[in-house]
This record gives sequence, C-alpha cells and structure tokens, in this order.
Amino acid sequence: MKTLKQFSIILIILLIGQILQIKYNLSVPSTVLGMIILLLLLITKIIKVEKVERISKVLLEHLTLFFVPVGVGIMTSFDKIKDTWMPLLIILFISTIVVMVVTGLTVQLLNKYEVNKSKRGAE
Repeated sequence: MKTLKQFSIILIILLIGQILQIKYNLSVPSTVLGMIILLLLLITKIIKVEKVERISKVLLEHLTLFFVPVGVGIMTSFDKIKDTWMPLLIILFISTIVVMVVTGLTVQLLNKYEVNKSKRGAE
C-alpha cells in the first residue's frame, strides 16, 4: 500500500506537469516539467525523500522496460531510417560519450564539494 501511495504522488506530479505544458503551450515535455516540479518539492522539503524513495527504487530497477517501446518503434520504422542509420549511429555514439563524460565530471565535482563542505564543518 505504501508503494501505491508513493506511486500516486509521482503520478500527481506528472499530471501537474502535463496540465502546465498544455495550459501554457510549453515546448518542454510534460515529463521533464514533472521532474522539475518533483525536484523543487524535494529541495524545499515540501515532499520528503522518504515519501517517494521506495517507488523510485522500484522504477529504477525496472528502467530498462521503459526502453522497449522505443526499440519496437525503431524496428517498425526501420524502412524510414535505413538510408540514414550510419549518421544516426555516429550521433548516438558521440552523444552517449559526451553524456558519460559530463556526468562523471559532475559527480567528481559534487564529491569534491561534499568533501570540502564536510572538512569545513569538522573544523
């Protein structure tokens, strides 16, 4: 029952993102708006991490299932992209490398920040 309550919180936030996207005709996807709203609610501690922690872990454990529709869509549309598959593959490869590098550098920067912050707190 706790997981269902947490899932409801996530769905309500996604619904709010959908409503905002439609009402204001925003070019940002409603799912991204929902994530921004959730982030703001977590930062301001309106929603505590414990209120969405369990469902977040469940969704992350099954994250690969969310890519199945995309894979099927690519397979059914292959005739439309067969002439451009090589440039697409190169772009995907390069963008994946860029995302991995930027993510790694960001994590290292945040770790250094946390270490410095904890050192200052210990003094």
